[in-house]
Amino acid sequence: MGAGHAHKLYRHARSPVHDLPPHTKLAAVLGFVVVVVSTPREAVWAFALYALLLAGVAAKARVPAGFVLKRLLIEIPFVAFALLMPFVVPGERTTVLGVSLSVPGLWGAWNVLAKGTLGVAASVLLASTTELRALLLGLQRLKLPPMLVQIASFMIRYGDVITDEMRRMSVARRSRGFEARGVRHWGVLAKSAGALFIRSYERGERVHLAMISRGYTGTMPVIDEVTATRAQWAYAATVPLTALLICLLGWTLR
Repeated sequence: MGAGHAHKLYRHARSPVHDLPPHTKLAAVLGFVVVVVSTPREAVWAFALYALLLAGVAAKARVPAGFVLKRLLIEIPFVAFALLMPFVVPGERTTVLGVSLSVPGLWGAWNVLAKGTLGVAASVLLASTTELRALLLGLQRLKLPPMLVQIASFMIRYGDVITDEMRRMSVARRSRGFEARGVRHWGVLAKSAGALFIRSYERGERVHLAMISRGYTGTMPVIDEVTATRAQWAYAATVPLTALLICLLGWTLR
């Protein structure tokens, strides 16, 4: 996988959560999300307990609440969609503060917001406690198709390269007095996007030829073999198993 690659979501710290093997954390997050999605929307108290579980993980990992809340802004488009549901979903109506709202729409909005927010929060905690390179090794350990792991690896490696190329092209346009101010400038931006695509494609060809010349045969060598003990698996499974008990209780008391 090559050298490590830091990302903005990762927080350098020493904690039991950081020290867990990446594939155990990936499996735990996946299990937690599946349980949350399977929980009946009427069990409001269950979602509050899920949030407390994530808060406990954040505290154990020494991830500040503000750090997580700031990254939750990524779900704003879903929040906007959810807020429209009480107004557009047909069905029984109720009045809230003098406004007529759909009861199925209110439940649907709550369902989207609660489950979406918990899923994004769990993903943020995973990213903040696991480096990108470790995540790729974890995916490889979980037997994700090797080609998908390689594609993700190259996206991580060369995403910054392409972004920097785009920045240099933007500087070049501005140095020549160009400022995109309307539809009539879209042609220039389209040509820039085409030029960026061609440069990226040519760079990819050069990288591929360099890899073949060094013996690449379609698979990448595994630099580190990530293993996990039973104790580490048990520790990682604490959150999804607790969430599963809450989910079962929610269905029982429904």
